[in-house]
Amino acid sequence: GMVLLWMTTVIPQARPPPCDHFSDSCRPPTTTQLLLLYSSFGLMSNGAGGIRSSVIAFGADQLGKGDIMTEASILESYFSWYYVATSVATILSVTFIVYIQDNMGWNVGFGVPAILMFLATLSFFLASSFYVKSKCNSSLLDGFAQVLVASYRNRHVKLPSQDTRDMYYHITGSKLLMPSEKLRFTKEFVAALKVCSFRIYDNPCLSRFLNKACVIRNPKQDLTSEGRATDPWRLCNVEQVEELKSLFKVTPLWSTGIIISVTLFQDSIAVLLVKSMDRHIASKFEIPAGSFSVFLVISFTLWIALYKHVILPLASKIKGQPARLSLKQKMGIGLLFGCLSTAIFASVESLRREIAIQEGLVDIPQAMVSISAMWLLPHYVLAGIGVAFNAIGQVEFYYSELPTSMSSIASTLCGVGNSAGSLVASSIISTVDDVTKRGGEESWVSSNINKGHYDYYYWLLTGLSLANFVYFLACSKAYGPCEGEGMSKILDEGNGVTDE
Repeated sequence: GMVLLWMTTVIPQARPPPCDHFSDSCRPPTTTQLLLLYSSFGLMSNGAGGIRSSVIAFGADQLGKGDIMTEASILESYFSWYYVATSVATILSVTFIVYIQDNMGWNVGFGVPAILMFLATLSFFLASSFYVKSKCNSSLLDGFAQVLVASYRNRHVKLPSQDTRDMYYHITGSKLLMPSEKLRFTKEFVAALKVCSFRIYDNPCLSRFLNKACVIRNPKQDLTSEGRATDPWRLCNVEQVEELKSLFKVTPLWSTGIIISVTLFQDSIAVLLVKSMDRHIASKFEIPAGSFSVFLVISFTLWIALYKHVILPLASKIKGQPARLSLKQKMGIGLLFGCLSTAIFASVESLRREIAIQEGLVDIPQAMVSISAMWLLPHYVLAGIGVAFNAIGQVEFYYSELPTSMSSIASTLCGVGNSAGSLVASSIISTVDDVTKRGGEESWVSSNINKGHYDYYYWLLTGLSLANFVYFLACSKAYGPCEGEGMSKILDEGNGVTDE
């Protein structure tokens, strides 16, 4: 994907000719040129999806297995420093690579990442023989589909009593002999979902409906002589059912991470506004507008180190026992910081627009306004801290709450939330643009930033973030205690600290 993108800058025929600035005309790209460009984007997206969905879990597999306290401590450090490593890479991309693109052109600017990707791929395969490689037993997505189909096909089957373990199909040697009674929903909630075709009204519990997927109705017909299911689309094992339940259970809390991703996927708007501000930090040095996100990454990285090596030890010393935030507390604090960051951005943009109007620059959006872009520094710092709390808290939460067999999904959910946030952000911008420009009014997100009201737009994002935090509190309370909190207690006890 990177090589194809590089080719669009190296091969003259792979891109439209330069625009004629005298006649103000530009020749549109051909179908072949667009196909090449879109193919590069598609390949990069698929490649990133494959890497990012597996790399965290694959890295965790390389860590030595020890006792539960040691393993939990190692994983906590691993997640934090994994994000530090990716942050360093991001810093290089938004500073070093952007500098090359600005000063040496796109052909060199895209060539450097293409070469780096080649070296990364080469090093990955050269070290392949040293990796710990866990075997894949089956496709989780196939398993989820089988549970849903089997539950529906067995919807008329009556559940056995809780003492009849032999009536549930489980894998030989598995510790899960019976399904759980989690995910209890009311009949009114089920009615709101309009799933009457599932006949779930007979059971006030969605969990019991899913449990029907692993009920053995007739051992001679449902099982082979080796004890395996004859039809996996009619009979699933207990582990499959519990995996799907665990995914359903974390979904509401997962959805709370979408809005904080929405506030982060405003890079194009932020660059547009920063470009109109004074970006000099010295008389002869000006920060590129595209590099301002480096402040977010730096604050993210520094906060991880500061939190782990300064704040926690100091808080533990003051308390006289190990201090630790729960996983849900980390996620909630991250949401609050994200809300504060958008509020600051809205305030600074309101000030920038007011100065632009006072200076008579309403019709000159590309002109520089006499306000320092450093006013946005608190926004980027708070956003970085918010990501440090929420993103790492999310990954730790999914990793502790989902079964070990779902470790790749656990590491992917945060990325899926980011992708959903990007789509929601685009939808919000389109909606705001359509609504605010009705009646001939200037759109809040107008291409003329001095006539538009991007401050109103960011206040809207702030309101959404605040409502999302309230929604998070409700989901957190409904979820109850999580495994990660239990792990923290084990770690504390391992350090000689117990509850009074």
